[in-house]
Amino acid sequence: MNKIKTLVATALVAFASASVHATPTDPAGFWTTPTIQGYGNMHYLPDSAFKPQPGHTYKVVFALTQAAAQPDKVNPALDHVARTVNLYVASGVPLDKLKFVAVAYGAATPLALDDAHYRAAFGVPNPNLPLIAELKKAGVTIAICGQAVAEHHFQYDWIDSDVTLSLSGLTTVTTLEQQGYALMPL
Repeated sequence: MNKIKTLVATALVAFASASVHATPTDPAGFWTTPTIQGYGNMHYLPDSAFKPQPGHTYKVVFALTQAAAQPDKVNPALDHVARTVNLYVASGVPLDKLKFVAVAYGAATPLALDDAHYRAAFGVPNPNLPLIAELKKAGVTIAICGQAVAEHHFQYDWIDSDVTLSLSGLTTVTTLEQQGYALMPL
């Protein structure tokens, strides 16, 4: 069953990883952000296959491992978490039926820094904090790997208050998979 969950998650990642750039030929309202306003652009397809079912509960752990291309840009993996929320809600799944945890580690670790320490490290405000706040309001838990924080020589009190400090990304993913969460690597 876990192999099937991983295959489905991998397929979703491939879909979600497609670049979303509005073009002049896109009609107004083609790309929307119905729940996480301003993040996670999506185009809803009402007659598509494999749509989430409104009565089901969905448990997903997102493994965020990629850095943003530039420090002044939102981490694309975090934006894909927002897209996933937008897609599920647009399909009729209520937020209380989404059990989503996004854990950052590796190159994604800096996204969890508070603004002061992000500015000190990169010279710009942390562009991820508004998105983290919106995801938290929607019930998504954003976690950071405690081991990655140490490996990056960050202090634990530099982590933004909207982010949950976990023992590690490894234990977060495996613990949640044991609880029935599907893994979505981003």
